[in-house]
Amino acid sequence: MTDHAPDRPSTPAAAQPLPEHSQLGKSSAYVDRYDPSLLFPLPRAPKRAEVGITGSLPFVGADLWMAFEVSWLNPKGKPQVALAQITVPAETPHIIESKSFKLYLNSLNNTTFADMDAVRQTLRTDLTEAAWRGAPAVGASVGVRLLAPELFDREPVQELDGVNLDRLDIECTRYQPAPELLSAAFDEQPVTETLTSHLLKSNCLVTGQPDWGSVQISYTGPQIDQEGLLKYIVSFRNHNEFHEQCVERMFMDIWTRCKPTKLTVYARYTRRGGLDISPWRTSHPQALPPHIRTARQ
Repeated sequence: MTDHAPDRPSTPAAAQPLPEHSQLGKSSAYVDRYDPSLLFPLPRAPKRAEVGITGSLPFVGADLWMAFEVSWLNPKGKPQVALAQITVPAETPHIIESKSFKLYLNSLNNTTFADMDAVRQTLRTDLTEAAWRGAPAVGASVGVRLLAPELFDREPVQELDGVNLDRLDIECTRYQPAPELLSAAFDEQPVTETLTSHLLKSNCLVTGQPDWGSVQISYTGPQIDQEGLLKYIVSFRNHNEFHEQCVERMFMDIWTRCKPTKLTVYARYTRRGGLDISPWRTSHPQALPPHIRTARQ
């Protein structure tokens, strides 16, 4: 990065930020010069406490972001574009509020960088700082991969694998999370299966704007009642919570109500503001799912 970009400001620890303190739902000036202070981290702990997570995490995972509006200037002033795949580890103490991320990305638009790797390193440094802000030590860094235009046509589109719950002809009457709809066959042999639905919808915690998604639930354990599970997924329809929080709520409800020995919950939410977020939580270590978007993303 050349001297066109200002120095990264220091970020001393401060009072815990709240969602309503962010730029969500507010008129925002679009800064087009590099400004990492635009990133607005929000603590994960309060929402995790709501679903019974107060100590060590019962899962591992990551928030998989895809950014479709990434641009900067090369040393000759010529605009460059890329796609960005970003992996935020679930163990980070903060999520990064998505509008602040969009504003931050826009701040690169008229900023000169030596090359794509300089952009990648800048994103990695700034996003890692925001995700771990105030922590006594920094753990796993945020992962960043930039895809140049010549690689765009290699990006696959694929739906989530699994048995489609949406085939079930059910009556839905609950539109706030209702974990009591979940049940499992504890008196039968355990099963291993993967179930999917495209009927996930929740709303932004601050603005109430709709968030649409598909969800995949893979587990080993007592067989989960499929009709109840689909009704439970639909019950998020009028619920106000960020993507990451919805997936962790879903994981904890299934984990405690259905008692699987292994569980993975993976939601791919559709794009808004040039960004999509796909949270992935699993009870047991395994490879991250590939960055493959669905048709709706």
